[in-house]
Amino acid sequence: MPQKRLILNSPLLEIMTSRLCQQLIENHQDFANSVVMGLQPRGIYFAERVIAELREKTGQNIPLGYLDATFYRDDFRRRDSPLLPNKTSVPFLIEGKRVILIDDVLASGRMVRAALDAMTAFGRPKMIELMVLIDRRYNRELPIEPDYVGMKVSTLESQRVKVEWKEQGFDADHIWMVD
Repeated sequence: MPQKRLILNSPLLEIMTSRLCQQLIENHQDFANSVVMGLQPRGIYFAERVIAELREKTGQNIPLGYLDATFYRDDFRRRDSPLLPNKTSVPFLIEGKRVILIDDVLASGRMVRAALDAMTAFGRPKMIELMVLIDRRYNRELPIEPDYVGMKVSTLESQRVKVEWKEQGFDADHIWMVD
């Protein structure tokens, strides 16, 4: 049976989210040319929380989209069972925009690479920044580094970081290290 160790929950999660939002406000100011895209499946929950706090603090209606990169993954056809896609909803063009791509956990970097490919269907952004709640250090396979990080966690290749959001039906937000 796998061992679970709690690495983050509320209220530290709210404090981290608030800190990350402050960094975004410093770098994007009025968000006039910025959009937020949550990476499916679990990055959308973090993106929704970030966008809610940004809208509350700035009063700006910052566009939010959901991006699914399932069919852009390099292992899409190599799996024993087919991957099930999630909903993509990007009701705006990203041409010339500053895109803030948000995911819950960054591990190998392959999902972010797939997201970059998937984004091209919506235009060519001026720039892309990556925000992650958890950065799993020492697991990167591609040279991808986040611009905004909630927490860095050192993990072995055999370990996983599991994020449980209330929005998914869990009783509380928890982030676990699973051996």
